[in-house]
Amino acid sequence: MKKATLQLETLTCPSCATKIEKAVGSLPGVNKDSLSVLFNASKVKVDFDESKLTVEDIQKSITTLGYEVLKTQVKDR
Repeated sequence: MKKATLQLETLTCPSCATKIEKAVGSLPGVNKDSLSVLFNASKVKVDFDESKLTVEDIQKSITTLGYEVLKTQVKDR
């Protein structure tokens, strides 16, 4: 299991955070209990199973919605 923190461009509204949470949460291998989108900090924190999903997959799910990922940090759990 890996833990990712993704710094996003500034989120402009709470519904932006909700859209991102739904998109990332629907990916196979995401631990939905660990998923949090921090609206005020413009960050996504999530644990994921690297045998089912890459951090690039998570980034793509966010960029597909039209948001820019500025920085990503991945750590072992």
